[in-house]
Amino acid sequence: MSLTIRNLTAADADAVIAMNAEFVAYLAAMGDPDSQAQHFTREKFLADGFGPKPAFSGYIAEDVEGPLGYLIYCSGYNVDVAERLFFICDLWVGAKARRKGVGRALMARCAADCRAWGGQRLEWNVYQPNKLAFDFYRRLGGEVIEGLVVMSLRSDAV
Repeated sequence: MSLTIRNLTAADADAVIAMNAEFVAYLAAMGDPDSQAQHFTREKFLADGFGPKPAFSGYIAEDVEGPLGYLIYCSGYNVDVAERLFFICDLWVGAKARRKGVGRALMARCAADCRAWGGQRLEWNVYQPNKLAFDFYRRLGGEVIEGLVVMSLRSDAV
């Protein structure tokens, strides 16, 4: 496999949204309540990633046959350890490309860019029933933060 990892561009909208639809279906099949509908649309990809105030950046993995996967991240800060970080919002590798180094290559590129930005850490969430993802991240050296519970609140609820 001749693998290329490059920065996402607006021209990748259709490919990323198609792969995200696969990801949403994959998680929905596991019972993920947030994956009952695809909220990440072409319009949201373009507006939120390439508009006047980009909220995320990312990469696409491809070979001569086309897109294989993508990774979307945003920059942040962890006050508890006083470190800059990239928060991985989404990482998906299509079924045909799994176990061929695509996910690892996407993570390695993200880690390298994080270091170049002055960051020391990558963080992400994993849907607990997604054993494939959990095992992948553990093989990379990812650690579960014991006692941490991820919470969410809509900004218009307060």
